[in-house]
Amino acid sequence: MSAPLQWFKSTYSSSEGGQCLEAAVAWGKSRLCGGLESACVDVAARSVHVRDSKLDPSQGPTLRLTPTAWAAFTSTLG
Repeated sequence: MSAPLQWFKSTYSSSEGGQCLEAAVAWGKSRLCGGLESACVDVAARSVHVRDSKLDPSQGPTLRLTPTAWAAFTSTLG
């Protein structure tokens, strides 16, 4: 089972507050942990999640991108 998404404000968002893009990486525990929570390896899933921060996370849509697609998208933002 993976942990809840931890959202963070993208560095590509404006600093004026209203126009924000938030991104998240889904982290999960390695299945080799054997139930250990503290001394374990966290692994990132193969996706980056993107949402509009003005919307409630439970109501607004999210985009799920591959890391390659995310890198291609952010490279166009200059």
